[in-house]
Amino acid sequence: MTSRRTRDDADGVLTDVAVALIDERGAVVHWSRATAELLGRSFEEVCGHPVERLFAQAPDGPLAPDSPASEWPALMRHARGHTVPVHCRVLPLEGAALRLLLVVPADRAQEAEQGAALLRALLAQDQVGLVLRDADLTLLRTNLPSEDVPAPPLGTRLAEVMEAPDAAAAEERLRTVLETGVPQVAAEQHVRTVLPPVRERSLSVTALRLTDRAGRPHGVVALLTDATAQWLAARRLRLRHRAAVCIGRSLEVRDAAEDIAEVLVPGLADVAAVDLAEAVLTGDEPPKAVGGGDLHLCRMALQATGDRAAGMVRPGSAIPPFPDQPQLRILQEGRTVIIDRATVDRGVAGVPLMSADLIPEGGHSFVIAPMFARGLILGFITAWRTGGADPFDQQDADLLTEIAAHSALSMDNARRYTREHRAAVALQHRLLPAANTRGPALETVGGYLPAAGGAEIGGDWFDAIALPSLRVAMVVGDVIGHGLHAAATMGRLRTAVQTLADLELSPDELLTRLDELVARLAAEAAPADRDAVGATCLVALYDPVTEQCTVASAGHPPPIMTGPDGVGRPLPVLPGPPLGVGGLPFEPVTVRVPADSWLALYTDGLLSRPDDDIDAAVLHLADRITALRRSGCSLAAAGRALTEQVGVPAADDTALLLARVRPLPPDAIAQWEFPAVPETVAEARAAAAGRLARWGLADLDFTVELIVSELVTNAIRYAGGPIGLRLIRGDVLVCEVSDPSNTQPRLRRASVADEGGRGLFLVAQLSTRWGSRYGHSGKTIWAELALPG
Repeated sequence: MTSRRTRDDADGVLTDVAVALIDERGAVVHWSRATAELLGRSFEEVCGHPVERLFAQAPDGPLAPDSPASEWPALMRHARGHTVPVHCRVLPLEGAALRLLLVVPADRAQEAEQGAALLRALLAQDQVGLVLRDADLTLLRTNLPSEDVPAPPLGTRLAEVMEAPDAAAAEERLRTVLETGVPQVAAEQHVRTVLPPVRERSLSVTALRLTDRAGRPHGVVALLTDATAQWLAARRLRLRHRAAVCIGRSLEVRDAAEDIAEVLVPGLADVAAVDLAEAVLTGDEPPKAVGGGDLHLCRMALQATGDRAAGMVRPGSAIPPFPDQPQLRILQEGRTVIIDRATVDRGVAGVPLMSADLIPEGGHSFVIAPMFARGLILGFITAWRTGGADPFDQQDADLLTEIAAHSALSMDNARRYTREHRAAVALQHRLLPAANTRGPALETVGGYLPAAGGAEIGGDWFDAIALPSLRVAMVVGDVIGHGLHAAATMGRLRTAVQTLADLELSPDELLTRLDELVARLAAEAAPADRDAVGATCLVALYDPVTEQCTVASAGHPPPIMTGPDGVGRPLPVLPGPPLGVGGLPFEPVTVRVPADSWLALYTDGLLSRPDDDIDAAVLHLADRITALRRSGCSLAAAGRALTEQVGVPAADDTALLLARVRPLPPDAIAQWEFPAVPETVAEARAAAAGRLARWGLADLDFTVELIVSELVTNAIRYAGGPIGLRLIRGDVLVCEVSDPSNTQPRLRRASVADEGGRGLFLVAQLSTRWGSRYGHSGKTIWAELALPG
C-alpha cells in the first residue's frame, strides 16, 4: 500500500509538477490538482476542450499526435487573464493514443536546471571534493576518486573510512551544522584514513545544511579541499620555531640531547634518537672516522610515541658497530640520508645496514642527519616513522638537516662548556683541602656545593691548618663573584692564609694582613673590575691545651657552637668589614669550647634567608644543627645533611667546615716556671726527664734534656725571668720555653773558633720542626719531636 503525499504533508521534488492527459484529438482528458492550482482552472472547465486554448501561443509541433517526446518553454493562460511562464514536456504513452503533458513553473525549472548544472560541475571537480550525506550522515554521493583520498563506498559512515578520533570530531561538526543550520566554513579537519592506501591528510571543510522547501533539514553537503601541503608547511614552521626555542637551552650534554629528541617527536617523527660520540661526553673533540666499524657512539636520548621504542638501544648504552656502506660514508661527509626499511634489510652484500635493536617496531622509513660542527661529526640524529605514517620526503630531510645544524652548534657549545667546566672544577677541587681530617685536637668534615647544581664554580673555601703546639686554625671564606676569576682569587687568598697562619699570628692580626693583600689585588685589577675584588673571611684558632677558641670575622656570618647539651648557638662575634675595605680593626673573641663540642663554620650559601634576615637565617641553621646533633648522627652524616642539595639548585655556592673538638687530657700536659738563674738549667732538665719517665718516653730523654738545656740557657742569658717550660704529649711531643723578651731568636752557623752560637742549630737538628711565637708579653720558642714508633 502506498501513501499519497500532498502539499500539506510534504514538499517533495515533484510537488510543483502539473500534469494533464491529452487524447488523440488534443483534448484534455484528465487534469491534476497541481495544474488546476497553477492556472486557476478546475477540471470541469478544461475537460474535453483542446489543450491549445490553455497556451497564450499554441506550439505547432510538440502537441501534434505523432510528435515525439519534447521539451519547450511556453506561456499559459491563467483564469484571471495573465500569463504564466512554464516549462513543458510531452511524453507519448506506449500502447495508447494518449499523451502526458508535464508543466513546471519556469522559475522552478530554471532552479532545477541550475541546481543540476551546479551539482554536475561539483561532481566533475578533481580539486574540490563533494560529499552528500543524509540526516543520519550516511554517504549518498561523492566525487572523491583520488589517489590521496580514496572514494568511500556509498552508504558508509565516517567511522568506516577514517580513524575513530578523527571520525568522532568530524561527525560532531557535521551534526552541529545539521542541527543549528550555521554553516562551517573552511574548518581544518585532520584525517587519518583506514581504507587503503592509508594516508594522513589535512582538509579544509565547508559544510552546509540541506533543507526541503519547508525548511526542514534532510542532510548536509561538505566541500573539501586538500590543505595537506599548507598543513605540512605550517607544521614544519612550528617545528622550526620550537627547535629554535628549545634546543640549546642547556649546556649539559645529556639535557641538550633530550631537548633535540623531544622537539622531533611527534612533530616530525614517531621515534627519534640522538647518538653522540663518546668523546663529546667528556668535552673532548671526537676523532675523524671514515668507514664502518665501532664508531664509539653512545645513545644519549630516545623519544617515542607510545611503546614504539621498546626493544631499542636505551639511553646510556653503546651503539653497535656499523658495516661499511655507502650511506654511512655519506653521513660522515656531513650529509643527510633518507632510507626505507627494504634498503635497511637488504643492506650491502646481504648484511643489514644496522642491527635490529636500532629499528623501532613497525618502522618503515627513517632519516639520519649528522651533527656537523667545525669539521667534526659530534653525533647523529635519527628519526623514524612507523605504521601508516607517510614516508619521509626531501622536505623532511631538509628540515632535519636544518635542525641538526642548529643542534650541532648547541651541542658543540655544551661540549666546550663541559671541557671548560671540568677544568675549572678540577682546579677548584685541587685548591681545596682534604674534606675530612682527624687530628689530636680536632676531627673535621668539610663540604663544598657549587652553585646552580654544579653549573657555576665560585670562590668559597674552607681550611683546617695544623699549627705548632697541637693548635688548629679553622678558616672559611667567600670570594665575590663566580667563575675562574673567583676560583683563582680563592687560591691566592688560601695560600696567603696558610702562610700567615704559619707565622702564628692571632686571628685578628691575620685578617689585618689579609685585608692589605686584598686591597693590593684590587689596586692591581682593571678599573672596571676593582669593585668585584673582595671577600669575606672568618678565622678561628683552637687551642686544645686551654680548651679555648679565638675567633675574628671580616664580614662573615658567625660560627655556631653546639655544646655537649646538643644545643647550637651562634658565637658572639662582632664582624669587621669585608676584606679589601680597610680602615677598621677586626675584633677577636675568645670563648671556652668544652670537650666533644661541635663548631660549624660556613659561607652564606648555606643560609636560607627569610626576608633577607641574616640573624634569623643563622638561628635557623643553628636549629638544624641542633636537630642533627640530638638525632645521634655522626659528624660526617651531619655534614652531608647540611650540604645536601634539595629541589631548586642553589643560587650561591656553599662551603662548610664542621669540627668536633678534642681537648687534651690534663695528664698530657706538664708545665713549670723557673727563675732566671744558672741553677734553673739543671732543674728544668730534671723536671723534663721525670715527666718523660711517667709518660713512658724514656727513649727521648737525652734529646729532650739537650733541647731544654739549650733553650733555657738562651732564655737566662738573653731574656731574663721568669722562664716557663711546658711539655705537651699528643701525636708528637712538644717542648716549649717561654720568656718575657720580644727579641726574635735567630739561627746562625757558628765557625770552628766560636765558643757559642750553636744552641738553636742543635735544636733544629734534633727536632722535626721548631719555631717561635709572640704572646701579649714575651715569646715562646717551641720544638716538636716525633714519638717513638
